[in-house]
Amino acid sequence: MKGSSLIVSIILFVLIGVLYILHFTGGNGELSAGSDEIRAGASEGLRIAYIKTDSLILNYALAEALHDDFTQKQQAYTQEYGNKRTVFEREAAEFQQKLQRGGFLTEQRAIQERDRLVGKEQEILKLDQDLSTKLAEMQNANNQQIIDSLMSYLKVYNANNKYDYILNAADVLIGPDSDNITAEILVGMNSRYQASLTTK
Repeated sequence: MKGSSLIVSIILFVLIGVLYILHFTGGNGELSAGSDEIRAGASEGLRIAYIKTDSLILNYALAEALHDDFTQKQQAYTQEYGNKRTVFEREAAEFQQKLQRGGFLTEQRAIQERDRLVGKEQEILKLDQDLSTKLAEMQNANNQQIIDSLMSYLKVYNANNKYDYILNAADVLIGPDSDNITAEILVGMNSRYQASLTTK
């Protein structure tokens, strides 16, 4: 038993000696070279830029055109709904007055007119839902078109600029203004959009 523990102690002593020699001789150079590479990478740092997307969208010509188109359709839908609602309310008021003064020849005729107005009101409510759905879908499509345009432009832009990350400034709490590339991206995207209009 004592002999085996003595052998284990000798092996451990030899291993510690080998590690000590490797650390302070040939192995040290490799570790130091590796550390220098890590330090060089850290001092070089990541290339990071950020964009103020809210400012970009407010000044992007495509976003303005999409917004104008959306606003026109929204006004047209609102007017269409408003006109139908006004006609219905007038007919409903006339029905109520006629009913109160006994203007219907039969009760059956009054019930038919009431049912017609109820059906018309249901159509108007459905129209309101349909128009709201269309506007929401249009808004989502517009947002997606703007995002797609931004992402495709950033891929082209970053092929030359080689940033590791381009962030949305909404997620950046603090950062140097020199890393803010919003103006540069906006100029490029607007130029590309204007060029696309002339080729159409």
